[in-house]
Amino acid sequence: MSFQAYLDNIKAKTGKLPEEFQKRAQEKGFLKDGEVLADIKAGQIVAWLKEEYDLGHGHTMAIYAYFKGKRS
Repeated sequence: MSFQAYLDNIKAKTGKLPEEFQKRAQEKGFLKDGEVLADIKAGQIVAWLKEEYDLGHGHTMAIYAYFKGKRS
């Protein structure tokens, strides 16, 4: 599955765009100024997305990749 397909599936399931997840992650203290904080591990973000949004591992990793700067 392509990166964009993951993002499209996430939008279909949650109704949220990657930018909305990014804003929520910043509110939760995972990001600052759009950057993942140095002491935050991928597993913390993955666990949050799985718990709060019921996303699978591949989808949560796509969101994490988006947070790290991947856009296509």
